[in-house]
Amino acid sequence: MSPSRASDFMQCPLLYRFRVIDRLPEKPSEAATRGTLVHAVLERLFDAPAAERTAPRAKSLVPGQWDRLRESRPEVVELFADDPEGERLARWLAEAESLVERWFTLEDPSRLEPAERELFVEAELDSGLRLRGIIDRVDVAPTGEVRIVDYKTGKAPRPEYAEGALFQMKFYALVVWRLKNVVPRRLQLVYLGSGDVLTYDPVLADLERVERKLLALWEAIREATETGDWRPRPTKLCGWCDHRTHCPEFGGTPPPYPLTVRAPESGGARQGRIGPD
Repeated sequence: MSPSRASDFMQCPLLYRFRVIDRLPEKPSEAATRGTLVHAVLERLFDAPAAERTAPRAKSLVPGQWDRLRESRPEVVELFADDPEGERLARWLAEAESLVERWFTLEDPSRLEPAERELFVEAELDSGLRLRGIIDRVDVAPTGEVRIVDYKTGKAPRPEYAEGALFQMKFYALVVWRLKNVVPRRLQLVYLGSGDVLTYDPVLADLERVERKLLALWEAIREATETGDWRPRPTKLCGWCDHRTHCPEFGGTPPPYPLTVRAPESGGARQGRIGPD
């Protein structure tokens, strides 16, 4: 389980099914692709000596990283297929440069020496559930304290939604704890879209709660997988979903369920049943 897939299921079980089981294709979006581009630039900047990690140098990396992204993911070229003069692409690249430049008002990369960048982590819990993810940056202080940093190219959430934003970071902290037996000292979300930095200092009890939550979530996923009962959960985010044509909430029909379904018990769920909670 990754934090993205866990969030999918919590947002909408049917979305999880479409992405993980049916593997329905999704079109690249300008926002998500810009995020990938900005992440690549911030990662590559640390290849330079500390004194050379300047905003102009970072902005100069944008065109080259965009070329690399197009080579590795040719589908992103479709984003600007209807832009023969390149005007929209130029604005999009300028927006990416602005996000990169804003980072320098939030952190000073000349004073940072990350222990890890784009770090793939994986740990297996005692239950057998395997957790995995990619951490944008890991900083380790001379005293051994660990800080986990994640870049976000959007705006910071309102305070009432901050817990949801921290879920991903607590997920990573849990994996690091399970791998290294070290509770990270700080979790840090850097919001380049609004110029905010959200921090949280976890304690062991936080990570234990996240582990219990993930175990319950995985049990719910297993139940849905065995019964074929994946229910949509309509929210304002539905407007951004690529799969509305397959969603019953919008008059669509999901693809035939590709997995074997457990025989329902009396009064139990039937294959593909979608209904209110």
